[in-house]
Formats: sequence, structure tokens, C-alpha cells
Amino acid sequence: MNRNSYDGDVTTWSPQGRLFQVDYAMEAVKQGPATIGLRSNTHAVLVSLTRSSSELASHLQKFRRIDEHVGISYSGLMSDARLLGKYMRTESLNFRWTLSEPIPVGYLVDNVGSSILHWSYNC
Repeated sequence: MNRNSYDGDVTTWSPQGRLFQVDYAMEAVKQGPATIGLRSNTHAVLVSLTRSSSELASHLQKFRRIDEHVGISYSGLMSDARLLGKYMRTESLNFRWTLSEPIPVGYLVDNVGSSILHWSYNC
């Protein structure tokens, strides 16, 4: 069988022991911008290198604000990043609405990881 028969699903392993969807995702991340984040007691700074292949892509934002205390920078496919950012904002707002306090970052990260794992098993 050729490579294409194993790259249609995230949970299908090739005979060589590879998940081609993971390889494709890693390649998309490599082609995206590098981001560095620094934090002190009073400030936080995110800097991203954007390599625009054309003028049409120069307006793309690589940062999203999730809540007053949480933001993300992303690399890879923009549609995936928008979906993930929307999910994180929804979870953050639901937490704030229910408990009247900001969502802990560790809780948000665990929630997002569990959700992504669920999506990958159920596609």
C-alpha cells in the first residue's frame, strides 16, 4: 500500500509505525512563525516572527486574547488556531460565569488537552 492509504485518519498507523497526520501537522508548525514569551512580576511580552509569503497574508494575526490573564500565540493552520482559540474563550467565559473568578491556566490547559484528545479519537 502507498502512503496515501494511511494518511486519511489520525489514529491509523502505517506499517513503518508512523502517523502521517502528525507528520503533516509538525510540518505546518515548522513553516509557521517562531514565538518567544517573557514574563516578569509586572509584565509579559510575546514576540512573533512573521514570514509573509505575500501581501495578502501580511495582515494575519498570530496572537489571540483568551481572557484578561490568558493569551495564545499559534503556528500552523489558521483554521485550527481559530477553532482552538474559540474553544478556549468559551471555556474561560463559562468558568468565569459559573464561579465568578478567572479560569486557572493549568485547568484551561488540561481541559484543552482533554478536548483535543477526544477530537482525535472520535474523528
